[in-house]
Amino acid sequence: MQLSASPYEERLTAPRTWWLVCLLTGVSMALILLPFGTLPLLGGLAGGTAAAAVVTSSYGSVRIRVVGDALIAGEAKIPVSALGTPEILDPEEARAWRTHKANPHAFMLLRAYIPTALRIPVTDPSDPTPYVYLSTREPERLVTALEAAKTKA
Repeated sequence: MQLSASPYEERLTAPRTWWLVCLLTGVSMALILLPFGTLPLLGGLAGGTAAAAVVTSSYGSVRIRVVGDALIAGEAKIPVSALGTPEILDPEEARAWRTHKANPHAFMLLRAYIPTALRIPVTDPSDPTPYVYLSTREPERLVTALEAAKTKA
């Protein structure tokens, strides 16, 4: 595999409103600890906010990259030669493929707060995975990067 500058990289960050929820979680912890005094109240505010922020940050830290001749989606590394023609899914189709059309054997890197997605069939006969479902804010750019990687491979 040839390592080069990544032609495509996307981080599936959590929406801004989730960070407000982190603050509200800290406020909730502070209110729970209010009867115990000011110091526990401040500890609850700081600790609750920090814990919620860590969870939100880790959930939104997953990345999709095309590097060399491979698609790297979260922990999965898939050679582009094992992938078929990608299908861009609009918000309604993406919702359908996340729910009633979903195959339990598919690799799905989904974030429900991202409305668009890409579905890519896996053409490797030895792989039991029928397709890869990727939530992405920029499906056209990802398709272009995958096609460029296929032509280089």
